Amino acid sequence: MFVLGNLITALATILDYLLTIANWLIIIRALLSWVNPDPYNVIVQFLYKVTEPLLAPFRRLVPAYSIGIDLSPIFALLAIWFLKLFLIRTLFGIAMRL
Repeated sequence: MFVLGNLITALATILDYLLTIANWLIIIRALLSWVNPDPYNVIVQFLYKVTEPLLAPFRRLVPAYSIGIDLSPIFALLAIWFLKLFLIRTLFGIAMRL
């Protein structure tokens, strides 16, 4: 049981790091949208390729053309925040009990 608890703790920690990185990438992409960056820049292309799969489901729920503002980064950040509060804490709680 000790090994399983350590495995769950390690998975929760890695998932927490990945969610934090996704959080920052979405924030950076939202800030870049204010300045209209060069779409041929390698960094901008990387940000779009990494964050688009995270933002696309929220764009289908709330299309930007109906209100004129893309709210998908806000909803994606809220979903990441929920996962960090609920899923990560639950995994750490399970690991502590093992």
